[in-house]
Amino acid sequence: MKKFINFQSFTGFSLVVLMALALSSFDIAQEQPKPWPVPDKYENMENPVANDANSIKDGKALYNRYCASCHGKTGLGDGPKARMLKTFSGDFSSDEFQKQSDGALYYKTAEGRGEMPGYEGKLSETDIWHMVNYMKSL
Repeated sequence: MKKFINFQSFTGFSLVVLMALALSSFDIAQEQPKPWPVPDKYENMENPVANDANSIKDGKALYNRYCASCHGKTGLGDGPKARMLKTFSGDFSSDEFQKQSDGALYYKTAEGRGEMPGYEGKLSETDIWHMVNYMKSL
């Protein structure tokens, strides 16, 4: 004789917990980011900060503090907060990302968009350039 679960014997709380467990086993697909146009002023902007070991070191420290929670320690878009985002935070090691100009990355970091906060006014221009140099090293 087969036994069936008697859902009437579950309390409301038990059903909520059961449903939460069932739903947590599914990965919710994130949207791919929409194209992010960059004004010509920034697209053609030259990085005034030398891309050297000191800049990359400073950029990494800033990146780890402000960016890694979403973008991941190595820029793969796998930070601890990434799964909670509606839009995939990107793979900084991809050819598509790495082909962007330094100015484009500066603009996106400074301005932000959607779930991505902007850092203009929160960080100095030099600090943002250090982060650009680090992101280009990924």
